[in-house]
Amino acid sequence: MKNKLTVTINSFSYKRSLPEDKSGHGGGYIFDCRAIHNPGRYQEYKSLTGKDSEVIQFLNNEPEMARFLQHVYALVSQSVKKYIERDFNHLMVSFGCTGGQHRSVYCAEQLAKKLIKDFDVRINLNHIEQEIQKKLSS
Repeated sequence: MKNKLTVTINSFSYKRSLPEDKSGHGGGYIFDCRAIHNPGRYQEYKSLTGKDSEVIQFLNNEPEMARFLQHVYALVSQSVKKYIERDFNHLMVSFGCTGGQHRSVYCAEQLAKKLIKDFDVRINLNHIEQEIQKKLSS
């Protein structure tokens, strides 16, 4: 009987540390989003995240983001296909940027949508820096 593959997708800040793979398998992909134009450098986006429509629009208009995600999709999809075929149960994919707020969150969200659309997998989506900030502000 085949297990359903769980893909854990994280966004994080390089200012803290790399995400830990709690599945016990270790590894996974870590993509560095810092080479992509940062909306966080503009006042109107500073308090927003990669889940907000204004930031999404900003990053949708960045040609380098589309190219970056195209490569991410190709690599991750290749692994997902093989992991499903081999009956593996976990894959971790993480996106890091400076603050863990805009680019990495956007990329994590986009990959989750793409994988749900293309594969029969479970998605575990974590915005690590955003979760830390939420705890600190409450």
